[in-house]
Amino acid sequence: MRYTDALSTHTSQEANKTLRNTYGLLSLTLLFSAFTAGISMAFNLPHPGLIITLVGFYGLLFLTHKCRNSATGLLCVFALTGFMGLTLGPILNAYLSMANGTSIIMSALGMTGLSFLGLSAYAIISKKDFSFLNGFLMVGFFALLFAMIAGFFIQLPALQIFISVGFTLFSAAVILLQTSEIVRGGETNYIMATVNLYVSIYNMFLSLLSLFGMASDD
Repeated sequence: MRYTDALSTHTSQEANKTLRNTYGLLSLTLLFSAFTAGISMAFNLPHPGLIITLVGFYGLLFLTHKCRNSATGLLCVFALTGFMGLTLGPILNAYLSMANGTSIIMSALGMTGLSFLGLSAYAIISKKDFSFLNGFLMVGFFALLFAMIAGFFIQLPALQIFISVGFTLFSAAVILLQTSEIVRGGETNYIMATVNLYVSIYNMFLSLLSLFGMASDD
C-alpha cells in the first residue's frame, strides 16, 4: 500500500508539474500570437492564402513534434504560434471593416475565453476520463474535412454554419480530452499539450468569429 500511495503521489506531482508548465507556456504563446497578429494588422499585411497557411502550419507542427523533448521545441512552439498570429491579423482587419466588427471580435474573444476556462476547470476538478471522446474526434475530423471540401464547391450558408459549429464542438472536445490527459498523467510533454490547446483555442475563436459574423448579417 505504501508503494502504491507513493507511486500515486509521484504521478500526481508529475501531472501538476505538466499542468503548470503547459498553462504557463500557453499564456506566453497566446500573448506572442496576439503580438504578431497586432503587427500584421498594423502593417495591413495580406493573408498568405490557404496553401501557404497549411504548409507553414503543418511544417512548423512537424518540427515542434520532432523537437518536443528539447529546448528547440520551445522555439518551434513560438514560431508556430507567431505564424498563426500573422495569419489571424488580416482576418481581424476584415471584421474591423464592418460596422459592428469590434463587437463581433470582442464577443468571439470573450466566449472563447470563458469556454476554455470553463472546460479546463471542469476537467481539472472532476478528473474524469474523457478518452471516450477519441471516437467522437475521429468521426468529427472526417466529417469536418468532408464538409470543408464540399464548401469549396457549394456555397451554402447552412454548410458554413455547420462547419463553424462543428469546429467549435470539436475544439471543446479536444480541450476536455487534452486537459484530462494531463491531469490523469496520460500526457507528460507540456510542449505538445500546449500546441494542442493553442490550436483548439485558435480554431474555436475563428469558428465563433464566423458564427457571430453570420449572425450580424454583414
